Amino acid sequence: MTVQVVHAAITTSAEFNFTSSDGLRIAYRRWDSRGPVRGVIQIAHDMGEHIQRYGEFIDALVSAGVTVYGNDHRGHGLTASSAKQFGDFGKGGFELLVEDMVRLSRIARDENPNLPFILFGHGMGSFAAQQYVLDHSRELDALILSGSGALDGLARVATSAPEDSNVLNANFEPARTPFDWLSRDTGVVDALMNDPLCFAELQPKAFASFLGAASELSDPLRLRDIRDDLPIYLFSGSEDPIGQQLEGLALLIHRYQKAGLYDISHDFYLGGRHEMLNEINREEVRERLLAWISSMLEGSAYRPGNSTAA
Repeated sequence: MTVQVVHAAITTSAEFNFTSSDGLRIAYRRWDSRGPVRGVIQIAHDMGEHIQRYGEFIDALVSAGVTVYGNDHRGHGLTASSAKQFGDFGKGGFELLVEDMVRLSRIARDENPNLPFILFGHGMGSFAAQQYVLDHSRELDALILSGSGALDGLARVATSAPEDSNVLNANFEPARTPFDWLSRDTGVVDALMNDPLCFAELQPKAFASFLGAASELSDPLRLRDIRDDLPIYLFSGSEDPIGQQLEGLALLIHRYQKAGLYDISHDFYLGGRHEMLNEINREEVRERLLAWISSMLEGSAYRPGNSTAA
């Protein structure tokens, strides 16, 4: 999950909704660039949160000449009709959540023709982005994966854990809260716990649907469907349990390279947890991320840093 301690820092340019293929109303927002538009980024948020929690990042993007789109996933934020619907994907499951992202991408591209288009996914949104590119990589100019990993490895950990255990927080016990795994910034964690639009976990059917995507995301034949020249940038904290302390990230990169993808960059941060955009070194993280985005918009080379202590 990603949380902004101050998440009212930027005013939405416009709020809309579109109707998904199952009739569900999907809430989405657009934030317009403050100057000449250099490109467009779509954000796919994490499990248990909502798009408005990316305020600091969005503010940096629009200041850099980028127009931003983002929807609240089904079962999340303003797309959920009530708190009872939190964590419920509906009958279409995770596959339809990804389809919703594709629909928003087409809206964004139609409104911004002939501009570079980048998809950014964090946490659960990064796994949705991994599935998105299996069939739609040619609709993107670049892909960013934050707090990601190998879903099959994560699924094995989740399904083998004792019932009611908090496997994500295990490495941080004794913990101050059940969400210490998110960030070392206690203000970030407290903001999450006090936000009425945030919740802890998916409903069982939705969670099963999410983990069910693991086999396709690790299928070598399906990975070869991704265009080999798609630029991909991954960033993560070394202590992120979603990336299995970077083991899942290393496996994901290996699989992409074996599938023929060659334009892959990454920045890993020693000591960082799941939400690098909200970690104690978030200014450094954001600076490097914006440098990579600028390199994509300008067609220049990006020089990643080594893993750094935070």
